[in-house]
Amino acid sequence: MKTIEIDDELYQYIVSNTQAIGESASSILRRLLALSEANGAANVQKLAINSVSHEEPAEVKDESIASSEHVDLAEETTQVSKPTTQESVFNFINKEELAMQRGVVGRFLLVLAALYRANPENFSVVTEICGRDRLYFANSEAELAASGSSIKPKQIPESPFWVMTNSNTTRKKMMLTKAATSLGYSVEEVEKIRELL
Repeated sequence: MKTIEIDDELYQYIVSNTQAIGESASSILRRLLALSEANGAANVQKLAINSVSHEEPAEVKDESIASSEHVDLAEETTQVSKPTTQESVFNFINKEELAMQRGVVGRFLLVLAALYRANPENFSVVTEICGRDRLYFANSEAELAASGSSIKPKQIPESPFWVMTNSNTTRKKMMLTKAATSLGYSVEEVEKIRELL
């Protein structure tokens, strides 16, 4: 396998299309470009030639060139579609928007918003998740603020619920884990949701 350098934007695009933990960039691009292992090289060359001759966007050409790139994506998975008894949270995650978030708080709020959209009827169970001295989730900003100082409450987008955001990444991952578990997701799905941060 050959190693090539790619720009950050292309790398984020590859990462945002990951469907399994540890999936290589080659596998992702083969899936996106509908290439099989056997005829991959020939099709990559055809795609590169077609993208130049038909003036298609350079991104297609870059993707075809990057198909020989090997990038370890074990810790950067962003989407896995596996059906559950409730609507799958992964159907509500905008991979591009998630990848564009610079901070953990932004990703945290986006994942919580997806959990809410997938489970609007029983999302209120997350309000039972709390720490020793303060609430993590609440129905209002005032309710969260009353449970402690420096909470930094933020409303979960497109929902009536609020969440405490003044915690470290480990605590946010724990909060996501407890929320997804409370909503009935499997252990495997909970792990994938947690790793979206």
